[in-house]
Amino acid sequence: MVDMVPIRDAAEEAPRKQRDGVAVRRVEEPVPVRAWVTQRQSGSFEAQAVALAWTDRQVEIRYHDLHGRVGFAWLWASAVRREAA
Repeated sequence: MVDMVPIRDAAEEAPRKQRDGVAVRRVEEPVPVRAWVTQRQSGSFEAQAVALAWTDRQVEIRYHDLHGRVGFAWLWASAVRREAA
């Protein structure tokens, strides 16, 4: 069983209002990325993650935090970069 990031330490997300009414592109295969994540209790860190969906300005990622737990978050696109192939 995979430990999930508890809500009290969830990542700070980009505003949902910025995603409302815009095209969200979902991927068939997750795309490897590096992302700067800020969790409420654990602080900021660069995570190895995968991109699951994106808009022109935001990216939805699945990441592992510093404690090995799995989390999901919508981040600003500027906080995410694609891993070199």
